[in-house]
Amino acid sequence: MLARVTSAAVVGIQAAPIHVEVDVAAGLPGYNIVGLPDAGVKEGRVRIRGALENSGFKLPARRIIVNLAPADLRKDGAAFDVPIAVGVLCAAGIVDASSLESTLFVGELALDGTVRPVRGVLPIAAWARAQGMRRLFVPRANLREATVVGGDCAVEPVSALSDVVGHLRGEPPAYGETALEPIDNTTFVAPPDLSDVRGQEVARRALELAAAGGHNLLFVGPPGSGKTMLARRLPGILPTLSFDEALETTMVYSVAGLLGGRALIAERPFRAPHHTVTSAGMVGGGPSVRPGEITLAHHGVLFLDELLEFSRPVLEALRQPLEERTVSLVRARRNVTYPSDFMLVAALNPCPCGHLGSTLRTCTCSLSGIARYRSRLSGPLLDRIDMHIDVPAVPYGELAAAAPGEPTAPVRARVEQARERQRKRGPRSNARLTGAELDDVAAIDADGHRLLERAVERLGLSARAVSRVRRVARTIADLDGADRIRTAHLAEALQYRLLDRPIDP
Repeated sequence: MLARVTSAAVVGIQAAPIHVEVDVAAGLPGYNIVGLPDAGVKEGRVRIRGALENSGFKLPARRIIVNLAPADLRKDGAAFDVPIAVGVLCAAGIVDASSLESTLFVGELALDGTVRPVRGVLPIAAWARAQGMRRLFVPRANLREATVVGGDCAVEPVSALSDVVGHLRGEPPAYGETALEPIDNTTFVAPPDLSDVRGQEVARRALELAAAGGHNLLFVGPPGSGKTMLARRLPGILPTLSFDEALETTMVYSVAGLLGGRALIAERPFRAPHHTVTSAGMVGGGPSVRPGEITLAHHGVLFLDELLEFSRPVLEALRQPLEERTVSLVRARRNVTYPSDFMLVAALNPCPCGHLGSTLRTCTCSLSGIARYRSRLSGPLLDRIDMHIDVPAVPYGELAAAAPGEPTAPVRARVEQARERQRKRGPRSNARLTGAELDDVAAIDADGHRLLERAVERLGLSARAVSRVRRVARTIADLDGADRIRTAHLAEALQYRLLDRPIDP
C-alpha cells in the first residue's frame, strides 16, 4: 500500500514542500530511504523503528521504501522522522489516509517515541499558512514559534508519536489544551545605557548618526579608550523592530536553532564574533549550510573588535553582503541565499602599539610599520564603512570630573525622528539609498560641490567614498530637521573619514 504525507524542508530561511511517499509491499523485509537524504535522514530508520515499537506499533515484515520528493533537493536533519513514521503507519493500514489531507508534519523521534524539537519551524509554519494547510503537527517545544504567524492553520503540539496517532484517529488529545504558557521575559537583558559614557563627544555624535541613518562605523583608538563600550550601546538607540523585521529575524534564529524557546525576537541582534572565526562561521556554510554571523546580525549590529586581527579572507568576504544585503552560498548540491542587512561596527588600534596620537603614552611605531599595519584593511572594504572615528584616551582627571553622559532615551527619540523623516521619503534608510535616490534626496549646491572637489583632491576619496559622505551628510541634515544638505553638513560628514587622511606621527 502507498501512503503520501506532507512535510517541509528549509532552504535559506524559506520553507520548501517535501512529499514523503511510503510504499509497504510484498518482498524481502527491508527499509530503504531515497530522494537525496543525508546521513541524519538515513539514520532515522533506526530511530523510527525504535519509536514505533516502543509506542506499541510494530513495523510490518515487508519491504518498505520511503521516497522524499523532490529528489533533486537535498534533505538533512531529523525533522522527517515523524512524517516518515506516520507514512509507515498509514501504508500499514493503522492510520486512515483521509486524516492526512491538508496536514503537515515535522519532528524528530527519540527511541521511546518522544517527539523532539527541530529547527526552522517558524518558516515552515509560515509556508503552511500561505498554502492554506488545515493542520500542522509540531513538537511541543516548537509551539511558540509555530503560532507566531497566526492564521487558520491549526497548530497541533505533540509530545510523543502516540499523541500523533491518537489525534489522527480522532481520539481526545492526551496532551490537553494547546494554550501557551506565559512568556518568560527574564532572559531579555536591556542594552547598557549611554549615560555610562563620559567624554567622547565626537564618538557619541557618530554613534547617533550611525543609528539615525543605518551607517557602518569604525572606531579607531588606543586600548581602553571606550570603543567596545560605545559599540555595545548602539542597539539601545536603534529604532524598534517592526513586526515584519522581528518575524524575519526570528526566522533566521529558528533556522539556526537559537531561539531558545522564545516566540519572537523583538530586540535588534548584537553579534560580536571572536577574531578567530572562520569564513564559514562569518558568512555561513558548513556541511548542512547554516546561517553565519552576518545573517544572525540581520536587522541588527555586527561588531568586530580588533578588526585587523580577523583573517583577510574573512574580512574580504564582508564586501558583497555589505552592498547586496544578502549572502549567496553556492555548494555542489545546493544554492542558499540568506538575508544579511546589518550595520557593521568595528574597532581597531591606530597603530601596532596602539598609542598613535595619544597624549598619555608615546607611540613607538615607525611610519612604515603603521602603513603596513593599516594595509591589512583593504581599500574596497574601507570604502564600504561610512565613518571612521578617532576615539582618543580620556585622561583620568576628565573622567573623574565629567558628569554622566546623555542617557539613551533622548538620543533614541532623536534617532526615531530622523528615521521617520526617511520613511516619509521612501522605504530605505539613508545608508541604503540607491544612486538615483541619493541624487534626488541629497542634492548638493555649488558650494558643496567645490568642498567635495577639494576633499577628493586632498584625501583621494573614491567615488564610493564620496557617496558615503553624501549619505552621512543627508543623515546630519535629517537630525537637524533640514530639507536640503548644506555645506556645514558636508563639512561635518568629511570629518568622519579619519583613515582617508595622511598618517600624522
